[in-house]
Amino acid sequence: MMSCDSEEYTQLPYKESLLKDFRAWLVCCIRFFYGSCIFYGIMFDAGSTGTRVHIYTFMQQDSNRLPIVDNEMFQSVKPGLSAYADTPEKAGDAVRQLLDVAKSTVPHMEWKRTPVMLKATAGLRMLPPSKAHALLQEVQDVFEDSPFYVPADSVSIMDGTSEGVLAWVSVNFLTGQLYPNTRKSVGILDLGGGSTQITFLPKKTTKRFPVDYTARFSMFNTTYKLYTHSYSGNGIKAAQLAAIGALGSKAPEGKVFQSACLPKTYKGKISFGGLIYKVSGKPGGSSGYKSCYREMLKVVKGVIQEPDEMEDSWIYAFSYYFDHAVEAGLVDEARGGAVQVRDFRGKAKEVCNKVSMYNPDYPFLCMDLTYITCLLKSGYGFEEETVLKLTKKLHNVEASWALGATLSYFEHFSIV
Repeated sequence: MMSCDSEEYTQLPYKESLLKDFRAWLVCCIRFFYGSCIFYGIMFDAGSTGTRVHIYTFMQQDSNRLPIVDNEMFQSVKPGLSAYADTPEKAGDAVRQLLDVAKSTVPHMEWKRTPVMLKATAGLRMLPPSKAHALLQEVQDVFEDSPFYVPADSVSIMDGTSEGVLAWVSVNFLTGQLYPNTRKSVGILDLGGGSTQITFLPKKTTKRFPVDYTARFSMFNTTYKLYTHSYSGNGIKAAQLAAIGALGSKAPEGKVFQSACLPKTYKGKISFGGLIYKVSGKPGGSSGYKSCYREMLKVVKGVIQEPDEMEDSWIYAFSYYFDHAVEAGLVDEARGGAVQVRDFRGKAKEVCNKVSMYNPDYPFLCMDLTYITCLLKSGYGFEEETVLKLTKKLHNVEASWALGATLSYFEHFSIV
């Protein structure tokens, strides 16, 4: 297996000038060798509840074929960058911690040619622009001080549509649906802390959807027109707070917000966006699945739109869909698995109607399972027997938009 540091490469003219230019070096790897080229990419996912780094090792065996993800190193820290809205320097410390992981993963000789990027999602989208900018500038400064290659626009806030599209790219790439002459695809459901996305390729390309529910993009010499939408404020953490009237409260520290989804005697806290909200059950009020469902329906009704033409597609669901299914015992954490919508509903009923016997490790499980059920049934309109493939990883790679974003970047440099 060769790399661009092989003896043949060192004899090429203009070696020194090529090494100074990242794009030229990568293109060189593909064009001058018949063997494999290995390259790396570092993508930071700055989410509402945590910051994650994805360090990908790619292998390009043929310039006419798609690359292979040979390995991914994944690490995360909590809370999300938005929690440091008033102390941006702490956000820089979190990023430095994850950059150390990248340094230990990427070979030293590859640091200067390995791009490092950060894309922020709902957490920063919900902040005042001035505070979000201060956080991004802090990250930019940390990147500039790192030994890695820092592309233009390497630090940015990603809009919800791109989040859904790139997650779709990731899952379809990993399941082999984006290779030439492959006409099948799978739909994706992503549930984050601050927002949630749905993306799929409609069966009838002539059908007209609202403009803000479609996205057209080209990748791997193919143009796709997707149904995609991101619902800001409908992520699992934001929905918890919105359902009990806490989201957007200007003085959360002085009030206790009650929920029918919690045990009547429960007292606890929800942390989100750098704020801490006190919550409790309703000592003299109703509880159980029906009461909880009515509470969560307020967050979904009139907001989530029912899509057409998705019922026959394979649907992959990840992030908090997967996490809470694991907590509820619906799927194995290591293997994932397929569940029906009815399984979420059945488990929500079981947990909520025995809420006095709740697992202290998961005090919000009734609320979370009920919200997921409400989102799937009353929001997206899925049938009880609709099957969801729940996963955290595909071929040992995290299911998220990060891989799609990294592939998109490399294609811009004519690498994939």
